[in-house]
Amino acid sequence: MEPVLRAGALLSVLTLCSTLPAQWSVPRDFPTIQAAIDSPAVQPGAVIMVASGAFDGALVTKRVMIVGTGQTVIKGGPKHSSGLTQGFRLLAGSDGSAFGLLHFASTADLSIMNGAGVDGVSVLHCTFDNVIQAVSDWGGSGWESSHNVFTDLRTRCGGGIAILVGDYAQREVRNNIVSHNVIAGQLHVSSTDCGGYNGTGIVLYSDNRFGRLGAKTITDNGVVLNRIDMTLDDPRSGGNPVDIVAFELTDTSLSDTVITGNVIAFNDWRRMSNQIALTPMTLDAKNLITRNLGSNRGHGLPPGSFLPMQ
Repeated sequence: MEPVLRAGALLSVLTLCSTLPAQWSVPRDFPTIQAAIDSPAVQPGAVIMVASGAFDGALVTKRVMIVGTGQTVIKGGPKHSSGLTQGFRLLAGSDGSAFGLLHFASTADLSIMNGAGVDGVSVLHCTFDNVIQAVSDWGGSGWESSHNVFTDLRTRCGGGIAILVGDYAQREVRNNIVSHNVIAGQLHVSSTDCGGYNGTGIVLYSDNRFGRLGAKTITDNGVVLNRIDMTLDDPRSGGNPVDIVAFELTDTSLSDTVITGNVIAFNDWRRMSNQIALTPMTLDAKNLITRNLGSNRGHGLPPGSFLPMQ
């Protein structure tokens, strides 16, 4: 997929800041994005403009705005504990960072990963091509993920997720907005995949697996005006199934008191065979799920049916 520079997209990204601080360029001022972030000359709030071409992402340790040209490809970055490649991992001190007009290649397996409960992050007008997990907001509030395009997803005994908002460490996750995104194409399953789970377009997730604590609360989040149109590409015959669901609310503890008061409305998933998964099913009564194109009725799945990576 070729990255596309949308009209007005650069302006909408830059106007995230009321006043623009110092701007730096990669590779003119710094050879890599990581070198720019690590430099003491780049103060919190700075804008890092990244030229056309292929670059590695970085560990983000301060508030920065990373803006591409629409032809800027993030091809990799820091290693994840699983051995997969991350694009950007958000660490303590990076609250309020923003990413715009970047294209994440398939080699950026876990494209944007919140590793420290970082708040106030924006992901705007980016494109993602066949990644395992694209935008993963673990424990963050006040995020905006809008006007992004996701083409294809793939699995590796887990993942297959475009946008995740959730937690596993008893944090409050609230006031996140997921809007005007397009998630389309196929979920590609490896011929050697272990199976036994589903991929998903957008998920709100409280994770109590493996002794984790889940979220304290996931509330007041909005998932609106997104289009999800995905099919399954699974070459395996037999074995544990893998499927794709447009949207899910999942609390693996089977509680219906954590994921409450969220609005899921005006989304288009009518072309999806599996449109909504609710675990437990009683989450339907605790959240406003309305006026979506397609069924507003969910189906239940056992805990562990979705395997996001952290």
